[in-house]
Amino acid sequence: MKKALAFDIGGTKIYSTIIDEEGKIIADIDKFSTPKTIEGIKETLKIQIERYEQDVDIIAISTAGDVNNENTAVIGSTGNLVKGYRTIDFHQLSSKHVFLENDANAAAWAEYKLGASRGTNVSIMITLGTGVGGGIIINGKLFKGKSGAAGEVHFKMYPDKRRKCTCGSWDCFEAYASGPALKRDAEEMLNNPDVTTYDVIDGVKNGNEKMIEIFERWQRDITIGLIGLANLFDPDCVVLSGSMAQFVDVKKIEEAVNQEIITAPTSIRLAAAGNYSGMIGAALLGLEKTA
Repeated sequence: MKKALAFDIGGTKIYSTIIDEEGKIIADIDKFSTPKTIEGIKETLKIQIERYEQDVDIIAISTAGDVNNENTAVIGSTGNLVKGYRTIDFHQLSSKHVFLENDANAAAWAEYKLGASRGTNVSIMITLGTGVGGGIIINGKLFKGKSGAAGEVHFKMYPDKRRKCTCGSWDCFEAYASGPALKRDAEEMLNNPDVTTYDVIDGVKNGNEKMIEIFERWQRDITIGLIGLANLFDPDCVVLSGSMAQFVDVKKIEEAVNQEIITAPTSIRLAAAGNYSGMIGAALLGLEKTA
C-alpha cells in the first residue's frame, strides 16, 4: 500500500506523520513550532523528509495560503506565515514527488472521502478559527477555480467598510465569522478592549445574557454567510470545522439557513475527519494524483 509523508504547515505549528492511501495515520505525529524564517521552515521540513522519505512514495503538504492548480507552489500567502513564504521551492526538499494543497481544501477532501460529507455530490467545508477558510467539492472534484484560489470565502458581508479583514480588504466573511471576530463583537458591544473570546464562551455557558447576545450576533453573521454560499452552490451539506466550530449551535444555524435560502434544503454538519484532516486530505489527494 502506498504511503505519504504528510505535513500540515500553519502559522504557529507544523505537524508531520505518515498516512496510507486509505487515509490512516500509521506513524507517530510529530509537532513543531513554526519557525519565523523561511530557512527555518525549510530546515524543519528537510529534517523530517531525510528521516522518512525512504519509507514513503510521496511528500504531501497541507499549507496555509492559496496553492496553484498544478499543486506545485503557494501563490498567495496568509498573514500568519513568514514574509516571502510563497517563494519556498518545496520540490527541492526531496527526491520524491512533492504535492501541495491549501489546508482548507485538503481538509474538505478528507471530509468528503472519510468524514461528514462522505457520499455527497456537492459539499462546502468552512473552517472557523483564527481565520476562516473554505473548500468546495463538486461532483467528486475539488473546485479550485482558474488559478487555484477558489474557496477562500473572502466575500463581502457588508458594503460600508465596517471592519478591515486580514487580507487587506473590508468586511470579508472572515472579519465576522472567525474567533477574532467574536472578540471584536464583544469589544464593540461591551466597549471593553480587554474582553476575550473565552470570556464570551464562558459567559454563554453560565447564562450571561449580554454574552449570549454577543454570541448570537456572531452566529448570525456566520448564518448570513452560509445562506449566501448555499444559494450559490446548492450543496448537499455545509461542514463546519476548526477550533470555533465546536461552539456553534449547528441545529439552529441549519434551521435559519433553510428558512431563508431559495435552493433546496441543505444540511449543516460538524466535521468528523479529526484534527489532522488537512494532512489526511493532502495525502489522499497526492497519492491519488500520482497513482
